[in-house]
Amino acid sequence: MSTENEGAAVPPEAGSRPAPPTPHPDPAVPPAPDFKPAVGAAPDVAAGPIGPPGESAAGSRLPEPAPPAPTPPVAPPASPPAVAADGAPVTSGAGHPLPDPAAGSGGTAAWWAEGGGQPPQDGPQALHGSPGGPADPWGTVPAPPSQPPARKRSGGLVAALLAAVLVAGGIGGGIGYWAADQSDGSDSTTISALGNPESESRTPGSVSDIAGKTLPSVVTIEAQGSNGEGGTGTGFVYDTQGHILTNNHVVASAADNGKLTATFSNGKRYTAEVVGRAQGYDVAVVKLKNASGAKLTPLPLGNSDKVQVGDATVAIGAPFGLSGTVTTGIVSAKNRPVASSDGGGGNASYMSALQTDASINPGNSGGPLLNGDGGVIGINSAIQSAGNGGGLGGETQQSGSIGLGFAIPINQAKHVAQQLIKTGEPVYPVIEATVNMKDTGDGATIAGNGAGGSQAVVPGGPADKAGLKAGDVIVKLNDTVIDSGPTLISEIWTHKPGDKVTITYKRDGKQSTTEVTLGQRKGDS
Repeated sequence: MSTENEGAAVPPEAGSRPAPPTPHPDPAVPPAPDFKPAVGAAPDVAAGPIGPPGESAAGSRLPEPAPPAPTPPVAPPASPPAVAADGAPVTSGAGHPLPDPAAGSGGTAAWWAEGGGQPPQDGPQALHGSPGGPADPWGTVPAPPSQPPARKRSGGLVAALLAAVLVAGGIGGGIGYWAADQSDGSDSTTISALGNPESESRTPGSVSDIAGKTLPSVVTIEAQGSNGEGGTGTGFVYDTQGHILTNNHVVASAADNGKLTATFSNGKRYTAEVVGRAQGYDVAVVKLKNASGAKLTPLPLGNSDKVQVGDATVAIGAPFGLSGTVTTGIVSAKNRPVASSDGGGGNASYMSALQTDASINPGNSGGPLLNGDGGVIGINSAIQSAGNGGGLGGETQQSGSIGLGFAIPINQAKHVAQQLIKTGEPVYPVIEATVNMKDTGDGATIAGNGAGGSQAVVPGGPADKAGLKAGDVIVKLNDTVIDSGPTLISEIWTHKPGDKVTITYKRDGKQSTTEVTLGQRKGDS
């Protein structure tokens, strides 16, 4: 930041020469620039930026002053050698890339954030920083004149001190290096950074404060199937009975006669079992088998309906197995339709997701996405990858975070979790009509036929009662624009069975609206 008239160079009058220095009675006193303190008054000697002598601020050559008597120059200390700060190669791990679900790509096709795989070699990402060259960046220091000026002025003294501070700031590192190099090793000199009382106190609401309160309730989940396959994910304490909330795809491999463990931040590990899981929502609840010695502090749940774009976010998980990793960002978007698959050939999952740029990688799945108050607003579930997911020899590779992460809104996840704890199976709201999943852009079109040649609109079902027919194009549900089949399902699943919704549709070029009372379907079959 600069201040007007402060440090500005004043050019000399045309044809004038600087006044020669006046002898000073005491030659031991160093010379000081001869500036006047009054603002706007022309100094006796022109001021200018640090640089080669004999040039004005505009770069023009000034008249040569009378040369002072030669004085042997004092050799400055040797400048330190340039040091390049080379970083280690940065590589990203790889999980299992997910092709667009067979159900279609109307929503955002995402990749599961789960562990496993061989990291691709991205090449070194080194940071380089060094001085501009071997020469002193401040120029050669001129020798003082043999006859110091006779007059002292307070303004000149202030300017001289300011210049000294600036130069000291520039060469201080070099002097410190030189002084340390000359040490005989008997003494050690350290410099302590000034503490910031506010940051060291970890004020309420700071990221460190949120992390400190949350980490003890976040667990790293390891799942292993009977065939030996599995992976690593994350979960968090849901209640004091030992229930852990996570993603379905994190525990799916261990759901049938597999092994499941949950490890807390203090290193204590507990075996766990699956209480219930909802593949369509990608939500699962597991329970610690012996939680008598566990410190179970449920995380506070926020209100995902009140989240706004730009709100701060904190994500906690175990990316690539690195437990207790904390990253930050913002809410990048709301109600983002995402269709995902775990690559196992099962049904796809659909969510009207919270999008965040907080770094989320494979292994973050199932972990909490927190708001600025430390409340859980979502379950980290999927990421969008920049890679094409193709690998050699049938291998699949997935790059890390590119700032496109997706979380299941906690209001929806909480409702699903309560159902799973109560009954062990999920309940889905439905309109009982089959829609095309591959058509995008113009809405969700009700198909001509249902599965196995059945009717696309179930007789007596919610869609049939509302007057919807095969070929109708649904373009809006309440106030949400519908551009595809996956978007329609994602939006329907944000509601509950029995909710009334307004559907806008097109038939033969004419747009109409109707009210639908949502039905229900139990289980993932």
